Amino acid sequence: MTRLWRIEEDRLAEIAIHSPKNEATIEDWVAKDPSILGLNLLIIARQHPTDFGGRIDLLGIDQDGDLTLIEAKRDRTPRDVIAQVLDYGSWVRGLSTPKVHSIAHAYLDKPLSEAFHGRFGQTIPETLNAAHNLLIVAGSFDPSSKRIVEYLAEAHGLSINTAFFTYFREGEREYLAADFLLDQQQVVERSEAKTKAPWTGFYYVNAGHDPGVRDWEDMRQYGFVAAGYGRFYSMRLNQLSPGNPIFVYQKGAGYIGHGIVTGEAVLAKEFVTADGHPLTEVELRSPGILHDPDDSELADYVVGVEWKKTFPVVDGKWFEGGFANQNVVCKLRHPATLDFLTKVFEVDIPLGS
Repeated sequence: MTRLWRIEEDRLAEIAIHSPKNEATIEDWVAKDPSILGLNLLIIARQHPTDFGGRIDLLGIDQDGDLTLIEAKRDRTPRDVIAQVLDYGSWVRGLSTPKVHSIAHAYLDKPLSEAFHGRFGQTIPETLNAAHNLLIVAGSFDPSSKRIVEYLAEAHGLSINTAFFTYFREGEREYLAADFLLDQQQVVERSEAKTKAPWTGFYYVNAGHDPGVRDWEDMRQYGFVAAGYGRFYSMRLNQLSPGNPIFVYQKGAGYIGHGIVTGEAVLAKEFVTADGHPLTEVELRSPGILHDPDDSELADYVVGVEWKKTFPVVDGKWFEGGFANQNVVCKLRHPATLDFLTKVFEVDIPLGS
């Protein structure tokens, strides 16, 4: 159960959990901003009818052209909604690329290619719906239903997960917290492993370059990559260990760096550069990376990197059809992208090592 406290000088005051809003309200919020679930999606349909008589609450598309089906529990029992989302998933699985374009055009009132470029800053993939994800949104789930979702995801590699919302109230103020039953990135990776190329050992990392907050030039100069504004994002850096080779991507620019991880993730205020200077004492272009330094939930985290080759953001390297997604960190499997990157960054680490 998620709990929330307000910090008052030298003590903590717990904020009471409030009765959850109905799932229709949650659907409204997710439709407007999927990022509240940590998802980088373009919503392309809402309450869309299937060929089996049901209606899908929300359907989104990600940067890879894969679909995510989002279903709110509403007043159904957890087991009923699991059965429903599996039924809907069987329908989504059969959607062709032209059909996806048609569904999206009807909802967005514009060509999907145009909306996709506006949302992700890149050309839409030629083939869509190579894979799909199933997400149940609920206020709560009984233990039996949780076990079913875990079984489908962990034992059978189905990309299915549950997102929970918890409401808190303090006077006239209301707060919303979101959490997943399973690590969503691991769920997706398990599913991808069944259909995609084997992992070669390279990791994909999002730079998160955001002038004023975290600057790529600071990362290049002082040897690190960062992620922050909430443990939901920063905890992804925990997947990296010393010795891991990484390629760094910046949205809208392309790939901008290759290096070897030199340390575990630490709070930005605790990071020490290779020449022994704490990050708190160097001259940063974007000192905002040291925001909320003592709050382990909000602060930026960084991972040390020995850079082998980097480029400024304006010189990012990209090719049509290259791999990119919203994850802070993930395993890089895309053969064409790996071939491109090993040439551009002159990587002499043998693939498959």
